Amino acid sequence: MPDLEIKQYQVTGSLGRHLVLDPRSLAYRRRYTGEPIKPAEWSPKVPVLNQQDLISQGIRTGSLFEGVGDVDALGSCTANAATVLVSVLHDNASAAAAGLDVTDAVAAERWAISLYSDATHRDQWNDQAWPSDDCGSSGLGVAKALRARGLIDQYGHATTAEELCVLLQTGPVLMGLPWREAWFEPVGPSALLDDIPDWESSPVAGGHEVCITALEQVALTGDGGLDYARTILRLQNSWGFRWGDSGSFRISLSLYNSLRRDIDLVQPRLDTSRGE
Repeated sequence: MPDLEIKQYQVTGSLGRHLVLDPRSLAYRRRYTGEPIKPAEWSPKVPVLNQQDLISQGIRTGSLFEGVGDVDALGSCTANAATVLVSVLHDNASAAAAGLDVTDAVAAERWAISLYSDATHRDQWNDQAWPSDDCGSSGLGVAKALRARGLIDQYGHATTAEELCVLLQTGPVLMGLPWREAWFEPVGPSALLDDIPDWESSPVAGGHEVCITALEQVALTGDGGLDYARTILRLQNSWGFRWGDSGSFRISLSLYNSLRRDIDLVQPRLDTSRGE
């Protein structure tokens, strides 16, 4: 096993991402070389998913896996975010061939739970796995699970704001981040986490994985660099469509940059011609 950098967080029914960095991934960064950065938007085909309130959705984990009981929530955010991303990469037919019904939120959530199980088994640093331990997973683990299923052929990484914006020119990106207590209730119609007072001093509730679906606004400084404070990302969450802005929220690149050392960015891809 390679010398991984691992930071584990408490797993809850809302949060289940761990920070796992493989130094070999640095060879697969898409470096920023000064190319123009423009707004970009990627529209998921799958409805907004909900890793919580599973029983009320009619999802019985006891019927999905042998030897486990029904639970009402799972720390499956990595797989939920990856399911959103897969629905962008694949058309309805190819998604259906992989067992993912992008027209049905409940069916898609069941598929995400299966992917979560795969991801926990790919996280070989962890002795636990689902089922039956709701142990959480990582962006790296779920990318490996997607590749093993043949749903992607590669995945790349970013470690700076500029590299992230470059990735978003070609597709959505998985982001794992430390989730603050103050962020559970976004304020305002834009659901911009930056607007929440004193979020910087709010305790970390756990690790969370989301899918960045848009580089919604790009602003430049006077010398042509990115204006981090006015460059805005939109991210799709997995806590139901009533949360935030119809299930999504926004952050600025300034917020990303302030937490960059505890954030991992993974972009699962299909187009091998782009390289990792």
